[in-house]
Amino acid sequence: MTITPPAMSVFETLESEVRSYCRGWPALFDRAQGSRIFDEDGHDYLDFFSGAGALNYGHNNPVLKRALLDYLERDGITHSLDMSTTAKRAFLERFQDVVLRPRGMDHKVMFPGPTGTNAVEAALKLARKVKGRESVVSFTNAFHGMSLGALAVTGNSMKRAGAGVPLVHGTPMPFDNYLDGRVPDFLWFERLLEDQGSGLNQPAAVIVETVQGEGGINVARPEWLRGLADLCRRRDMLLIVDDIQMGCGRTGPFFSFEEAGIVPDIVTLSKSIGGYGMPMSLTLFRPELDIWEPGEHNGTFRGHNPAFVTATAALDTYWADGGSMEKQTLKRGEQAEAVLREICAEHPRSGAQYRGRGLVWGLEFTDPGRASRVCARAFELGLLLETSGPRGEVVKLLPALTITPEELDEGLRTLARSVRETA
Repeated sequence: MTITPPAMSVFETLESEVRSYCRGWPALFDRAQGSRIFDEDGHDYLDFFSGAGALNYGHNNPVLKRALLDYLERDGITHSLDMSTTAKRAFLERFQDVVLRPRGMDHKVMFPGPTGTNAVEAALKLARKVKGRESVVSFTNAFHGMSLGALAVTGNSMKRAGAGVPLVHGTPMPFDNYLDGRVPDFLWFERLLEDQGSGLNQPAAVIVETVQGEGGINVARPEWLRGLADLCRRRDMLLIVDDIQMGCGRTGPFFSFEEAGIVPDIVTLSKSIGGYGMPMSLTLFRPELDIWEPGEHNGTFRGHNPAFVTATAALDTYWADGGSMEKQTLKRGEQAEAVLREICAEHPRSGAQYRGRGLVWGLEFTDPGRASRVCARAFELGLLLETSGPRGEVVKLLPALTITPEELDEGLRTLARSVRETA
């Protein structure tokens, strides 16, 4: 496919230098459907990016679009702050019936604002309020958002540097396998908690991703997560699971922590919870933690009713039957894993390794520049991929959960070709 870079003058002259994704994909995108996105000249691209996980059900999903159009055409309320609306009622009822009750969860639901970092800020704030302590423990290579509180529990040095002020009250600990299995799990963490000379204030909470997406597709073992949950119980720390990118079925089950058999005290959701790619986030917490005063934490865009509508439609369409979406995702994941295994076997000298769960996978190269070259070549061949990891050394695969086996095979073949042609 021959792609002519578009005239980007208005973006280059008017838009801030902070823009990033567009630099790797020099196209002027115009429309999208399912797993395909089309530029202004009609070239189509297979999307293995999915809005960084905001489009688990694909672009312009027809069922969700119909629900949204029907709602708008009858002049349904669009913006409502935290007022009660029929759209919010429908979402809360379906979320309770389809997601919470079947999993034995009685968590309260908070709408903290439209983005994932809003959900994290609310979680951190609530944990500190409940426990009366400031310190929160996070993990190496974690990513939890770009606002100051979320950055304080984020590991990436480049993102942290953008804060412009000291990032305080967060302490990093080694993520699962960070020390290559040479040290027993949580040995360092436990020792610091026990030692009154360690300098670690008693934490209010621990925040963790079960699969670190931006950190390089680092997958925590179920036994490690169970050990962490046990440690939090024993040491009077709240456990916060950030499921913003890995929730809503990305790893198979609706919540990514289900495989480990744990139930966190607080859970953050965003990205695909709205179903259609519209801004929406949730902070879930055990009922006994709901000590907020009315209005103590608020925001203008807590009542984005069109997102309630599409979120409800997504639950009804993909999760109400109790398992078909999970089974399909795991099956597609096996398909992806088989090809990634072949790619690594074909290129032993590159040091390539793969890892992932469900439909989130990473292909890591010893040379971090290789991952960028693979993504650039894939774009030329009509496939959208991004990199992740602290050095951008991982090619990240994040296709829609609704992708067909044929589309997934097409994208994986393009990936394999891109790896061969960048050797």
